[in-house]
Amino acid sequence: MAKNIPTILPGTPPPDAAKTLLALLHAQGEVARLSEREQLFSTLLNSVNAVLWAFDWETRQVLYVSPAYERIFGRPVSLVMADFNEWRDSIYPDDLEFAERSLAQVLLKGSVEDREYRILNAEGDVRWLSDKCYVNQQRDSDRVIIVGIAEDITEKKRLEGELQRLATTDVLTQSSNRRHFFECAKQAFDKAREDEAPLTFLLLDIDDFKAINDSYGHQEGDQVLQRIADSGKAVLRRGDLFGRIGGEEFAAVFPGCTAKVAEQIAERLQREIQRLNFGQSERMYGVTISQGLTGLTAEDDTLDSLYARADAAMYQAKRQGKNQIVHG
Repeated sequence: MAKNIPTILPGTPPPDAAKTLLALLHAQGEVARLSEREQLFSTLLNSVNAVLWAFDWETRQVLYVSPAYERIFGRPVSLVMADFNEWRDSIYPDDLEFAERSLAQVLLKGSVEDREYRILNAEGDVRWLSDKCYVNQQRDSDRVIIVGIAEDITEKKRLEGELQRLATTDVLTQSSNRRHFFECAKQAFDKAREDEAPLTFLLLDIDDFKAINDSYGHQEGDQVLQRIADSGKAVLRRGDLFGRIGGEEFAAVFPGCTAKVAEQIAERLQREIQRLNFGQSERMYGVTISQGLTGLTAEDDTLDSLYARADAAMYQAKRQGKNQIVHG
């Protein structure tokens, strides 16, 4: 029979060896639980399409970035940890001033949650970030740590842009629709009034458009509208406004443009459209337009009065034989 085997009675404190074994088992359990939590935390960080970050304001040092940094920015984490300028230099140049200014505001506000700016990733692709940041003041220390989360909202911005395009664009001609055109025209009119600058309003209508639809079909009529719109967008200057405001009616606004210059643009558009050919083989045909042109003159002029004068001038052009420009 074995001797000297210690017997641990119920309620009796375990000997040192047993205590050590229990402690080791307890420690192993804690390590296992910690490891599970670390794996879970790592999985969560890798699945989030956002960069968690921490930044020392005084030393300009990045203290932490989550794994999503490499996926969104396309650059190794080690680079930005070594040099904050890796992040700064990736910001889209037009957005850099805003990104830096809004980051500094966190010192005054404690948090900034409306930062949206673009970056260029390592492949040169533009990405949109929504970057929320907060001050994490260290207890019993003057050290200022800023922490934040930079979410990739590129797809959201793309969808917003598409919705905006659909809301402001005439589907057939891809030019401004009536509502959007007059919103922009009102802004241009108000600015011209404020700056005491010239502004010209143009209306144009395709001559005998109903006959085109009746003779060649509505699909052919749609092609005429599309090519008229293309001609308008090609002839107008950068900064001019152009849109389809009715069935076969288009409008343009020329900010900072005198009546003489606007007439030259209208004449160029008239010639450009006269060069267009439509139809097939023996059924080829051309189109003409009638235009009404007016400028900002009297102090009591409004956008509505400009529109009314241009409209009256356009219909006068129709009555006078079409295919011409009349001043209102």
